Amino acid sequence: MARIRLFYNPYWRYVIVDAIALVVSVCIVLAWFPLSTQIPFQKYSIFVLVFSVMWLLFSYLCHRYIPVKYMKMGKDIRRLSAASVLLFAGMYGYMMLMEGKNFSIWVLLTVWLVMLGASLIILVFKHAYRYALDADDTPVEAPKRDPQMAIKIAEALSAEEQKELRESILEFAPEKALRYIEKSIDLYSTNTFTLRSTDLYNIKKLPNYSYETIVNFMPLNQIRGVNKLFTTVNDKLPDNGIWVCCYEPQSVTKRNILSRYPVVFGWMYYMAFFCYKRVLPKLFMTSRLYFDITEGKNRVLSKAEVLGRLCYCGFEIIDERKKGDLCYVIARRKFRPEITGRRLYGILVKLNRVGKKGRLFKVYKFRTMHPYSEFLQAYIYERYSLQEGGKFNHDIRVTTLGRIMRRYWMDELPMLINLIKGDMKLVGVRPISQHYYSLYCTELQEQRVRHKPGLLPPFYADMPKTLDEIQESEMRYLSMCEKRGTFVTDFIYFWRIVYTIVFKRAHSS
Repeated sequence: MARIRLFYNPYWRYVIVDAIALVVSVCIVLAWFPLSTQIPFQKYSIFVLVFSVMWLLFSYLCHRYIPVKYMKMGKDIRRLSAASVLLFAGMYGYMMLMEGKNFSIWVLLTVWLVMLGASLIILVFKHAYRYALDADDTPVEAPKRDPQMAIKIAEALSAEEQKELRESILEFAPEKALRYIEKSIDLYSTNTFTLRSTDLYNIKKLPNYSYETIVNFMPLNQIRGVNKLFTTVNDKLPDNGIWVCCYEPQSVTKRNILSRYPVVFGWMYYMAFFCYKRVLPKLFMTSRLYFDITEGKNRVLSKAEVLGRLCYCGFEIIDERKKGDLCYVIARRKFRPEITGRRLYGILVKLNRVGKKGRLFKVYKFRTMHPYSEFLQAYIYERYSLQEGGKFNHDIRVTTLGRIMRRYWMDELPMLINLIKGDMKLVGVRPISQHYYSLYCTELQEQRVRHKPGLLPPFYADMPKTLDEIQESEMRYLSMCEKRGTFVTDFIYFWRIVYTIVFKRAHSS
């Protein structure tokens, strides 16, 4: 039987939080509750001091200040209950001894209940935070990649085996999807492994580099731990190996819901469904709870998220097509990704941008893109190129709400934080990513890193349409800064930008 130590080193953060909760609880009772005295803080000063000392003492003796990782929630609640009972009994005895002070038993009961409620809320939050930390969608640690084992010489399946495989696939996939995969990969080869499973074990048990192509016909919407699946496949494939997967896109889910119900009720249901299926899985405090409840079934995935996850997990997108209600993606293994920990997607996003002297800094914005979109920039550029204004021609990464926010610059409001921190100034060239920076000519790159980027770029003074015109606009601004000084140039450009926005009604592209 383990011995319980009476004395131990308390976790001081818990003590400080308890002290703050004490102050708040006492202030709430003495300031807002109806009391018979006109000077409650003066009358109850000794009472509050004794209450606080007893609470901290009994909490310490009941081992409440041990880190939550060493304690289960039930045990923590029992210790809180024990400390509370001892506190109430101790304070009641003190009031009996100090009867002349005329302290009210109702004040004791009220302060005690408020403090107990606050402590219980803090306790639940601590354990919820600890619970939320145990994520299971983080890529597994990369094993050391052994020298490539020799892939056996590919042989075609027999006619009977091909027919059997084809018939089994047609039981759950439309024929046009099968024809697409047949044209894209060597499906009927001994070096191709096909399955339809949500169980990661079926892929983990495969010997490393034993197949050049792995195909899973189970939609990703039914699989918990998509990143784990992708990185496991990554480890099993040889260099440049092929991975084929499928998923039901968010647009199909939305269409099915809206077609099933009347217009008003359908939209109300879809909004609630969206919050449950898209928002809760992405928030830190609710992510693990969501997946524990749903087991990852029937999750909603956007095209940008699936392709972004593949790029994040070391794959290159070869092709993707929609066949029926499912989208099929063919990807090639390029590298084993570094483990970057758990990825969460809240309202605010921090993006790497090239600043003064070429150093990278974090730009704050409201999120306007689907999760994992930051890994798709090169893919989108290669596939869709740029439109007028320097934005991507068909950017699948941006959400519907995000397009509205971008049009009226609402997504850029958090960049005021960068202004306060000194990373940016009011007027200056647009802060851009490393990929976008690499598209600029060398002369402009060298000019850019000599100046801070700004909230109001010269783009809105000139309204250029092509990448070349954008570069010319920025070079004119930067050259003017170097000739006439930054203050004068920014003053002139500020009023030109205001005129363009107010009178020409310019919008963000």
